[in-house]
Amino acid sequence: MSERTRVLIVDDSASMRAVLSRMLSADPEIEVIGVAPEPHTAREMIKTLNPDVVTLDIEMPGMDGLSFLEKIMRLRPMPVIMCSTLTARGAEATIEALRLGAVDCIAKPTGNPLEIAQDAALLRKMVKAAKRSSVRRGPSQLPPVASAQPGTQRDVLIAIGASTGGVEALFSVIGALPPDCPPVLVVQHMPAAFTNGFAARLDRESRVSVVEAVAGMPISRGTVYIAPGGENHMELVGGTTGHIRLRPSDPVGGHRPSVDVLFHSVAALGSRAVGAILTGMGSDGAAGLMAMRAAGARTLGQNQATCVVYGMPRAAFEIGAVEREVSLSAMPEAILAACRK
Repeated sequence: MSERTRVLIVDDSASMRAVLSRMLSADPEIEVIGVAPEPHTAREMIKTLNPDVVTLDIEMPGMDGLSFLEKIMRLRPMPVIMCSTLTARGAEATIEALRLGAVDCIAKPTGNPLEIAQDAALLRKMVKAAKRSSVRRGPSQLPPVASAQPGTQRDVLIAIGASTGGVEALFSVIGALPPDCPPVLVVQHMPAAFTNGFAARLDRESRVSVVEAVAGMPISRGTVYIAPGGENHMELVGGTTGHIRLRPSDPVGGHRPSVDVLFHSVAALGSRAVGAILTGMGSDGAAGLMAMRAAGARTLGQNQATCVVYGMPRAAFEIGAVEREVSLSAMPEAILAACRK
């Protein structure tokens, strides 16, 4: 058996520390090496125990989770998974945490036994992926705008898929797009409570307009549409002047919304589409990107060196779905270049 993933749990609630500890300890590949009620204790435990992964509460007395995360990423970068309450304040703080460099986020477990079991399985999966992740501090300012070369872009649409590490990556990519870029459809794996806040935060920090997609919403240039988390898959209907469809259906490959579902719908555009697959755990998007490329679309994948988790881009690359791999910093220009005549 491979070496176990050693986890430190930081949460001010004794009951939540116990719940998270039971969830993680149920996996023989995970070892909970300690629990801390607040950041000052956690800081000393990190020094002495050297955990592989930290789960961190957003709201705590003394020093909040965001302030502690900023110190971790500045002084001792390591994989951190944020555990957040399903509130507007919690969602906003979680987005900021992911921007600061947290690997992933999960809502604190609630609901019936089946829902809690699903949360537990997801948390264990996240923790093991986090150990293998490449941690880096998030960007501190808006990236320079990519060169759009006005007047040379075709009637095209851009589709992007991302998962673990994708929030940080999307701030980098979307933040560099010019105001008149082609419409962009995005699936980012994220709990339903967080996607609206994510879209709002991206909108404030980008030159393009960013919205959480609504069923029937027409697509237009200069706008990015974030798939809402939860019960629906997001699809394109009617081509580059069409609209958004949100289709209730079972998860595909364990995900809803699914990158594959979006990419398969965009493949109908053929050469009038550009697809990009960014950092993420698993293989969602690989088959859809392959369908896009087979139909004549230009396809890009984030390279291994700049991925937090080189899972989704690797899966797409290995089946031939990726025409070219590029670094995260080069991705905005590469996307726009693929849109040009």
